[in-house]
Amino acid sequence: MVDFAPVGPVAATEVPRYAGLGTFARLPQLGSVPDYDVAIVGVPFDGGTSFRPGARFGPSNVREASRLLRPGFHPELQTTAVETAQFVDAGDLSCTPYDNVLAVKQIQEQATHLVAKDKTVIAIGGDHTIALPMIRATAAVHGPVALLHFDAHLDTWDTYFGEEITHGTMFRRAFEEGLLVEDRSMHVGIRGPVYDKDDFIRDHEFGFQIIRCSDIDTMGIPAVVQRIKERIGETPVYLSIDIDVLDPAYAPGTGTPEMGGMHSREILQTLRGLSGLNIVGADVVEVAPAYDHADITSLAAATLVFEIMSLLTTNK
Repeated sequence: MVDFAPVGPVAATEVPRYAGLGTFARLPQLGSVPDYDVAIVGVPFDGGTSFRPGARFGPSNVREASRLLRPGFHPELQTTAVETAQFVDAGDLSCTPYDNVLAVKQIQEQATHLVAKDKTVIAIGGDHTIALPMIRATAAVHGPVALLHFDAHLDTWDTYFGEEITHGTMFRRAFEEGLLVEDRSMHVGIRGPVYDKDDFIRDHEFGFQIIRCSDIDTMGIPAVVQRIKERIGETPVYLSIDIDVLDPAYAPGTGTPEMGGMHSREILQTLRGLSGLNIVGADVVEVAPAYDHADITSLAAATLVFEIMSLLTTNK
C-alpha cells in the first residue's frame, strides 16, 4: 500500500456526480497522485469480435455509468476501498484497430508499465481479446496465474476464420504460452450451444473446470463460491468477467448475448464470497454500448469493477 493517505474520488456531496471529469467513479487520474496501488485502465479494442462489434466504445461508456456509483463504503464487504488503497484512472491504452497481433503487443507493452508486485490493474474492455495481453503482463510479474473466468462462452477455441488471436481463442493461447496454472483455472456461467460436442473435452484438456449456469440453479451460490475457493486456493488469480455472463435481461449491450445467464444478484453474491482470494489482475469486458438500453449494461460493468476494487482491499 502507498505510504500516504489515499486520495479518493470527488466528493459527491460537494460536486454532483454528473459534473466534473469523467474518470472512473471520478477517481484521480494517474499522475495526479505520487503513487498508486490499483490502476483502472480502458482498453478500447474490438478487433477480435466475431459477431456484433462496438466494444471499443465500452471503456468510455462504463466510465460515464460509473458516475452513479457511491464508492465511499461497501456495506456487504465492510470495506472503504478508496480510503484503504490508492486507486487511479490510468486512461486508455492505445492500440491499432487493424491488426490483432500488433494490437495485443501494444496493449501488453503499455500494461507492463502499470503492473508490479505491489500494483494491480483492472482493465475495462474492449472485447475479450484484451485479456491475453493483460494476462501476459500480469504473469510476467507474478508467474503463471489461475484464471477465474465468468462468461457465457469457453473462449478456448483454436481459430476463427484462420485468426489465432480473437475474443474466443485468447485463453487457449494463454494456456499454450504457459501463462495459466491448469489445475486451478475455471469457467463460471457457461451456457448455450457450442460449435462441436468435443469442445468441452478439449477445454478440459487445457486444465479448466466448468460451473455452468444450470449448475448454479442446482448448487446455489454458497456452493459455487466454495467450489471456486477450493479450486483456486492461494494461487495468484486473474479474474476475467465477460459481461455476457449476465442474462441479456441484465446486460443486453454486448456482442454475443446468450439466454439463461446469471442474474445481477447472483454474480454480486458470488464475487462478494471470494474474499480471501489472491487477485493479482482483473478485467471486465465486452460492453457494446450501441446495443444497450438506458446504460444498464454499462452500469452493470461499472458496478462489477467497484466490486473488484472492494475485493482487492478486503483481501489485503
